[in-house]
Amino acid sequence: MVATSCSVKPINNYHGIAFLEKKQKKLLVNKTNKNEIIKILGAPSTESILEDDLWIYIETRESKSSLFKLGKNIVITNNILVLEIDKRGLLKEKKFYNIDDQNKLNFNKDSTQMSEKDSFVYGVMSSLKQKINSTKRQD
Repeated sequence: MVATSCSVKPINNYHGIAFLEKKQKKLLVNKTNKNEIIKILGAPSTESILEDDLWIYIETRESKSSLFKLGKNIVITNNILVLEIDKRGLLKEKKFYNIDDQNKLNFNKDSTQMSEKDSFVYGVMSSLKQKINSTKRQD
């Protein structure tokens, strides 16, 4: 008989805003203001103050893989919400990216001209994409 300290229950690690996909649906472009965004989602994971405010919210959930895969972390959920706030404090634009959307993103630095705002979002997305690629997602 072999005794181990392995658990049958999966071990999940959460980072960022839980249920981001569901919560972001409550945000209405040109209607929701900064205070309402903070009430619904809390403080942003990352902020950039450029011409307009750019707020980024992140949700990541990882789980330990099976014993056969040596218990490596697997990214199960990796959502990013990018909000652009206008000078009046209203939500100007929102973009939601799930893990599949992020895997489809291809950046070509040679032919793409990026604004300062796009460059900031690119940096955040690139670092998260590297993290996704370093650990395989459970299908």
